Amino acid sequence: MMQEKINSLIGASIQTKQQIMHDGQLQPVLASCVHAISEAFKQGRKVLFCGNGGSAADAQHLAAEFSGRFYKDRKALPAEALHCNTSYLTAVANDYSYDVIYARMIDGIGNEGDVVVGLSTSGNSKNIIQAFKVAKEKNMITIGFTGEGGGQMKEFSDYLLAVPSKDTPRIQESHILLGHIICQLVEEQLF
Repeated sequence: MMQEKINSLIGASIQTKQQIMHDGQLQPVLASCVHAISEAFKQGRKVLFCGNGGSAADAQHLAAEFSGRFYKDRKALPAEALHCNTSYLTAVANDYSYDVIYARMIDGIGNEGDVVVGLSTSGNSKNIIQAFKVAKEKNMITIGFTGEGGGQMKEFSDYLLAVPSKDTPRIQESHILLGHIICQLVEEQLF
């Protein structure tokens, strides 16, 4: 019984990834994300990641792949997860609203040509949408990682990676897959 359930969950993850593998629309967007991030780094720009809960953990994970290393020993790339400063986060959430925690940070440190990567399984996280709105005002590039359909983030994403699933764990597993692909291909292009 337990073994069947485990196999079923593994199968669901594989099925979602197979849908991505055969998605004729998602893969060109993924290639465009690799190009956009590579060009931003070449021009001395930075990549800023944001998410909530598990997506915040994924944002931090992917930022670390750039600022640390992926496969190659190389120079650090300017990438950061925006939720890591808890004093800032709790002050802005308390004094203003949780909905503006990322928008205010992007307003403060984001520059034209920087890239903002927002991760939200629903695509409807208000603080990510607000961040993307500010990023657009500053002529920054926005990349949305969402689930099926893209939610409200679709409207504000220059590049949308909408995983073909409505199941949060399967979406998050696929976000890490897509993020790792981006990290590897950007690293190969730059180094």
